[in-house]
Amino acid sequence: MGIFGRFGIAVAGALLLSAPAAAENRTFIIANNADGYGIDRCLANGEPCGVTVATAYCRSQSFAQAKSFRRIERDDITGAVPTSGKNACAGSCDSFVAIECSR
Repeated sequence: MGIFGRFGIAVAGALLLSAPAAAENRTFIIANNADGYGIDRCLANGEPCGVTVATAYCRSQSFAQAKSFRRIERDDITGAVPTSGKNACAGSCDSFVAIECSR
């Protein structure tokens, strides 16, 4: 292999190693409980006041930031919310928020 072949392989290897890694994203579904502070409305309505809460939640789950947050319907959740047994949702479980976190 000639010098140009070796140089080409070295350049290709350097490009592969320097390519940015894909960000890891995860969506968390949490109960949207009315707590009297209005935070539930901020998250459910996607208002700017929910950014701080969504980001704090993501950081508590070892993620860097919240990409998005929104209210989701119970029908959109498949098998994630137990309706009976020891892990059943307690209290008002009619409203849920999806928070998408990224590293």
